[in-house]
Amino acid sequence: MPAKDIYHDTVRNALIKDGWTITDDPLRLQVGLHKMFVDLGAEKLIAAERGEEKIAVEIKSFVSRSELRDLEQAIGQYTLYESVMAIKEPQRRLFLAVRRKVYFAIFEAELGKILLRNKRISLVVFDEKTEEILQWIS
Repeated sequence: MPAKDIYHDTVRNALIKDGWTITDDPLRLQVGLHKMFVDLGAEKLIAAERGEEKIAVEIKSFVSRSELRDLEQAIGQYTLYESVMAIKEPQRRLFLAVRRKVYFAIFEAELGKILLRNKRISLVVFDEKTEEILQWIS
């Protein structure tokens, strides 16, 4: 099992504060001999008639010297997990969790706006100090 991201517990706490129940830590996926681990699986009761909403959250810290390299790695991992989840966990929606600073530095810039406009990824933006979800973008 891979090491947890430095913001793992922060995002876990933020999701709980936002009303989510953590169901998987990590969410395990397997295709043949290949095992993958999405950081968190969670669910939330939406309304009695609608049932539960289920999500998976992959947390990325973006702390290396190259934001572009971090972005490439995050999108590659996100795409892999999303493709596998479409078959193995079709009821779940995948989100990439990034802290506020990363959101403004990358996703409010031109490159990030292209990714969001093309609906390539869904984001959950969190505040690492208050452990709160600031924004859901899909």
